[in-house]
Amino acid sequence: MKRLNNAGEQGNLAYVSIFGTTQIHLRSPMIAALWSMAFPGFGHLLLSKYLRGFALVIWEIYINQTIHLNTAMVYTFMGDIDAAKSVLDVQFMHLYIPVYLFAIWDSYRTAVDLNKVYLSHIGNKSTINQRLIIRPLEINYLDKRCPVSAFFWSMAIPSVGHFYNHRIVSGLFTLVTTVIYVYHSHLLEGIHYLILGRVETAINVLDKQWLLYMPSFYFFTIYDAYVGVIENNKLFNREQSALLKKYYQKGSLLIDRGWRVR
Repeated sequence: MKRLNNAGEQGNLAYVSIFGTTQIHLRSPMIAALWSMAFPGFGHLLLSKYLRGFALVIWEIYINQTIHLNTAMVYTFMGDIDAAKSVLDVQFMHLYIPVYLFAIWDSYRTAVDLNKVYLSHIGNKSTINQRLIIRPLEINYLDKRCPVSAFFWSMAIPSVGHFYNHRIVSGLFTLVTTVIYVYHSHLLEGIHYLILGRVETAINVLDKQWLLYMPSFYFFTIYDAYVGVIENNKLFNREQSALLKKYYQKGSLLIDRGWRVR
């Protein structure tokens, strides 16, 4: 921990750019591991480890499609074990297991390490590089946003909750992934026929292999957008407090523990 303190005295806990605000804050290692269990890569995206997270998500989609894992899971849920065995590609299946376990372990380990980094930096006065970024194509600034708005916009369509919180890279990746899942699973067609009361047609039109990606993906985008806004608001409060103390609070002002400031 001493090395972290020495090496990080000049560092920041957050970085504001035109692509978004990336920050280190306290996270639950268990939650990161559980999201990695639901879908490899999600735990790393929670930790703002975007390159590793996106790589694991793409790997999960590729290898899952190759071995037809989702289809096998559907047959397993239906109790048809023989059909599940017949669709699995055994040769590539053994490539899936070690990467899946690594994603869970690495997201848990990374969350623990980042918590240590956060605790070693939290006493510093400066925790962010800039509060306002202006570039020819984009503007980003640190302000407070509504977590409920992010929650409901993400429910409407994954990705817009991330755009609301100005997380451009995650939003673009999520939007493209949403289009791919919805198109190949024929989800909207299924919903259309379901509304018309044609239940059997709705079931037949759905692609089970692609459809099974949607639950974990959908709920993760809602959770990630909601938590992202909350942590962004905490960062704003912390920086606003430091700014007011620096420019408006007298150095002689002392507030003892237990005093209430009205």
